[in-house]
Amino acid sequence: MKLSEYRPVPRLRVPETSVPRAAVPAIDAHNHLGRWLTGGWAVQDVGALLALMDSCNVRTIVNLDGRWGDELEANLDRYDRAHPGRFYTYCHVDWDDIGREGALADSLRRSVAAGARGLKVWKDLGLHVRDSAGQLVLPDDPRLGELWEAAAELRVPVAIHTADPIAFFDPVDERNERYEQLLAHPDWSFADPSRFPRFDRLMDALEDLVAAHPRTVFVAVHAGCQAEDLGRVGRMLAAYPNLHIDIAARIAELGRQPRATLDLITRFPGRVLFGTDEFPPNRATYTTHFRFLETKDEYFPHSAEDPPLMGRWHISGLGLSSNVLSCVYADNAARLLGLCP
Repeated sequence: MKLSEYRPVPRLRVPETSVPRAAVPAIDAHNHLGRWLTGGWAVQDVGALLALMDSCNVRTIVNLDGRWGDELEANLDRYDRAHPGRFYTYCHVDWDDIGREGALADSLRRSVAAGARGLKVWKDLGLHVRDSAGQLVLPDDPRLGELWEAAAELRVPVAIHTADPIAFFDPVDERNERYEQLLAHPDWSFADPSRFPRFDRLMDALEDLVAAHPRTVFVAVHAGCQAEDLGRVGRMLAAYPNLHIDIAARIAELGRQPRATLDLITRFPGRVLFGTDEFPPNRATYTTHFRFLETKDEYFPHSAEDPPLMGRWHISGLGLSSNVLSCVYADNAARLLGLCP
């Protein structure tokens, strides 16, 4: 038998709680429903998605795929305008406009006027985006200041994804805990220091950005973009009141350190957002997230995949209180989206 074929089945006899519906009507504040990442619509049947949402007690999904111009209009027509209150779409900006004074801010203003409810910034900023001189552009680049200030003026949140799991920056060898994932997706590796900044440099850029624009609301997605270092996430949340995080695509990391995660969320209940980043959305992902947030179950799979893409380990639940659950599931996102009176 090859080691890659080894599938040990845990023999622990521990409680297994089924949580088919969120405890309160939830807002999935991080998902992808558009065409940007998938080439075609990530959700083929919007009616079926709405039925799934109703079944799982998900009242709203934030669609981060709006882009700009005609693509934004297409997303707004398909989701926000066709199903008011069930979907809210974020826009992007075209990084080719870097260096053109006022262009990025004007693009955001046009998108918000059209109906975008926030700005999505992907990890290409810092890892791939280059200016006209061929220089890599990091999130704290002063030329982007107009964009962040425009977001503050428009009162829309900035959902920013900087870097990726720390292991993606490590050599892809026998010591890398994401070895199988990086073998399957070699383009996800940022191990080459001649091509990519180091992880800590990117985190420093993110922190410098948040510190430099205190009027702008930032949501550092994927558990602050550093789920493996909740100590730094906590320090940043304490230092910068304009910073929020979501848990999207990181329950594998958060669930293997449940005490630290519980401490972080209970310290900052108004600053953590529920999100899945699972597209198209599905029942198994939602129920696993609900179990993670609502129960104290121990040592259960974070994914139905075999082997799980995000790591060969199990997770434990947080058992959040009802008040904290309300904040994480919906209240925090509703406030940032401007849905609260």
